[in-house]
Amino acid sequence: MIKKFIRKILGVKDERDPTQPVILGAEEHGIDPKLLSPNAVRVTQTLQEAGFKAFVVGGAVRDLLLGVKPKDFDIATDATPEEVKKLFRRAFIIGRRFQIVHVMFGQELLEVTTFRGNAVNNNAPKDEHGRVLRDNNFGPQHEDAERRDFTINAMYYDPATQSVLDYHGGIEDIRARILRIIGQPEARYREDPVRMLRVVRFAAKLQFTIEPATRAPIPVMAPLINNVPAARVFDEMLKLLQSGHSLACLKELRASGLHHGLLPLLDVVLEQPIGMKFVTLALESTDARVRAGKGVSAGFLFASLLWHQVLEKWNAYRAANEAPIPALHLAADDVLDNQTDSLALQRRIATDMRDIWAMQPRFERRTGKAPYKLLEHPRFRAGFDFLLLRCESGELDAELGNWWATFYAGDIAERERLINTAREPAGADKKKRPRRRGPRKTGEDGGVQHDAGVQAAGTDDE
Repeated sequence: MIKKFIRKILGVKDERDPTQPVILGAEEHGIDPKLLSPNAVRVTQTLQEAGFKAFVVGGAVRDLLLGVKPKDFDIATDATPEEVKKLFRRAFIIGRRFQIVHVMFGQELLEVTTFRGNAVNNNAPKDEHGRVLRDNNFGPQHEDAERRDFTINAMYYDPATQSVLDYHGGIEDIRARILRIIGQPEARYREDPVRMLRVVRFAAKLQFTIEPATRAPIPVMAPLINNVPAARVFDEMLKLLQSGHSLACLKELRASGLHHGLLPLLDVVLEQPIGMKFVTLALESTDARVRAGKGVSAGFLFASLLWHQVLEKWNAYRAANEAPIPALHLAADDVLDNQTDSLALQRRIATDMRDIWAMQPRFERRTGKAPYKLLEHPRFRAGFDFLLLRCESGELDAELGNWWATFYAGDIAERERLINTAREPAGADKKKRPRRRGPRKTGEDGGVQHDAGVQAAGTDDE
């Protein structure tokens, strides 16, 4: 008793047998069964009736314990993928590195995974830095729990008995709001460096404190992320930005030294007042949409994040007497070519980003048929939202954003009145604009104040 008390005072967790879970009943864990997906219950019940073990697992259990309805439900079982597939009409085996089963019920997709064996015990192949390259082995449930990343994600819930199986003290960490990695932190980060990004995302999203031993190796081991395939890093970055806590995540990334090689421009932008305001506004808008259950465009997010780089290069090309619109396209090419290597931006997302950026100078053209043509652009709303962020951050005069907001919402008569009274945005000094090649076209200038620097991550195009 005294030893237990002393260990508690010192913050040392009780040693436990990792092969034997602590089992908590309904009165102890307090999970509300109404928060469960009926289809998740159906999958576990079907597997159990066929003689297999089956549990809701991972983030869904964590959210249930926090009283939050999970967005997704994952199932863990001792049935093999082929055995799972036979039990459900709409089930599909996917994956090469490790096979899992997707079970469909209408629009709901449930992921069913066979218990996985311990990578170390199975001598899984690794690269020279210790990252696990291939690991396709099944194993017992306690090894499945051991190979999960954090204690709060290594719990199993059985809807039939309403019991929680906790192998690594996850329930204690949830109650203490602590994020703790399972096992030796350095070794776990070497096995999969993406876990360092997941630490940041979960800490910001859940507002948990990162346990000191879990945090300590991150600044030193951050360069290992450069060895991870770019597509995996991109997927994790997208989850981070669409977590509903993107601003907090990016600040934690920067504080942990993880942004180098991912978003190194954060250091430059966050030191500039207009850039910081743009970042804050864009990310707050994104977070508000996520929390309201609305969609978020990946193209808009990364168009906002990389806008500062585009703006800087755009101004540089214009200072070299390049015409404004060609200069913008050259700037976009430079930025996207550079970021494609580090972030593996998909072609579709890159196209959306180009469209959003390319529309910005067109918002200056407010006479004749130009405004009507811009309204017909399939990505108009994304470009318009981007313009409003630029105005709100102080990069552009608010008059331009107000004009377009009125034009967008107005009837035919109101739109004609606006076109007839259109003028240059306040503060646009024609004398200070760079010389141009050839005849000037109305509104070619993007209206950018050339001393401004901006970058962010943001909203959608609805």
